[in-house]
Amino acid sequence: MEAQAVVVENPFDGARQKFDELTELLGSGERLKMEHGEIESLLETEGRELLRRLFQAHMESRGEGQVAGGRVEGSDGESRTHERVTSRKLKTVFGEVEVERAGYRSRVVGTLFPRDAELNLPPDAYSHGVRKRVATEAAKGSFDNVTEAMEQTTGTAVPKRQAEQLAVKAAQDFDGFNESRRATSAGSAESGQIVVLSVDGKGVVMRPDDLRPATRRAAEQREARLDKRRSKGEKSGSKRMATVATVYTIDEFVRTPADVALDLSRVLEEEVKRPRPQNKRVWASLRRIPAEVISEAFEEAAYRDPKREKPWVALVDGNATQLEIIEQQARDRKVKVTIVMDIIHVLEYLWKAGNAFCGEGTKAAQDWVTERLLLVLRGRSSLVAGGIRRSATRRGLRKSDSRWRAADSCARYLPQPQGIPSLRPSARSRVSNCDRRDRRSLPSLDQGPHGHHGRTMVTGRRGSHTEASLSPSQWRLRRLLVFS
Repeated sequence: MEAQAVVVENPFDGARQKFDELTELLGSGERLKMEHGEIESLLETEGRELLRRLFQAHMESRGEGQVAGGRVEGSDGESRTHERVTSRKLKTVFGEVEVERAGYRSRVVGTLFPRDAELNLPPDAYSHGVRKRVATEAAKGSFDNVTEAMEQTTGTAVPKRQAEQLAVKAAQDFDGFNESRRATSAGSAESGQIVVLSVDGKGVVMRPDDLRPATRRAAEQREARLDKRRSKGEKSGSKRMATVATVYTIDEFVRTPADVALDLSRVLEEEVKRPRPQNKRVWASLRRIPAEVISEAFEEAAYRDPKREKPWVALVDGNATQLEIIEQQARDRKVKVTIVMDIIHVLEYLWKAGNAFCGEGTKAAQDWVTERLLLVLRGRSSLVAGGIRRSATRRGLRKSDSRWRAADSCARYLPQPQGIPSLRPSARSRVSNCDRRDRRSLPSLDQGPHGHHGRTMVTGRRGSHTEASLSPSQWRLRRLLVFS
């Protein structure tokens, strides 16, 4: 229904009247006996209505947006001279308001509303503030929770279907959003000394229709072993792997192997101030293959260091596919990349082998892991891998034995360094000067195979999901809203 023309001296009279009513209400004898929670609830509701009236008054004070001369030319080059004033509803976080605006049309083309463009109004009724609230809540949980949160915290109720549509619209510009966040300080004094790329995989539970073909076929063929509950290892849903990437710059931070081991045990004598990542960008994709995401990471790194003046480092967890793609990208782009493996993943495999040789939960296993961790950090991982294989042979372990499999997987996982890289010359001299006193001063690594505070080690080479899909939209919104 079109808004009726009402002659008022000041559009803000209604808001001022509401404010006077609210102050009078708060000062009345009955309200003076209310608890603070009741006053808080009252102000939340009545105050929201006051803000809605202020918003409405501001819209009225801006007029209907008539154009001087009564002629509007659109991007299509057509002139529009027929003017007609209409109104449209806008649902804001304070409540619903009406916006009167002049429209211009001709007999052969549609209507244009200059006031809509000036206010940057969305095509539907929901304001940008409402859309942001919906996107924030959608990234947290279900759409039922979204509708409930909007009803409780705003003056606008958003039905479930509309919430789903708003979430999809908010997530559709994900790639453009990432491009707009490219660091503008490349080569400046604020940029770190090292360019770091890192990639990882993350499994996301998907609807059956959005699984990759092979995963969907496997899920359809999978049968439950029990009727009442799931057996060990059975999952309620199937996942699709997303590739997560990040690029940033950071200053050098030199440590010895003993420093890393001490940090893992969380018994440092004094807390050391670490350099922080600069201009960090994080993104992920369910739809694109890992090679495309990693290629984009290299492009971002090249943007940070166009003249190749800084050392490049790639941080990985040992995934063979990711390593192959990184090495291929480095060859294709003719850039030298030092691969850094997360030491926590190496430590997990060492614990499995140590438990196999010395017994799970024993002091001997702990000492075994500590000693080999230092050797790996000093670039002797090939020596450790060979020693593990010889220990398994001498113990007479067979391939059918779980202990042999634990030892073999550790030996296979350990990287094969090609010498200590020249990335940090000062680090090389410090590592070479580490003596037996480092090992004697080490505390035990008591966090077990799944320790915290991940550290890294430098290595060489080692041998219908659509844009409108709701679940991926919610997942991608988590990434978008980190930077809001």
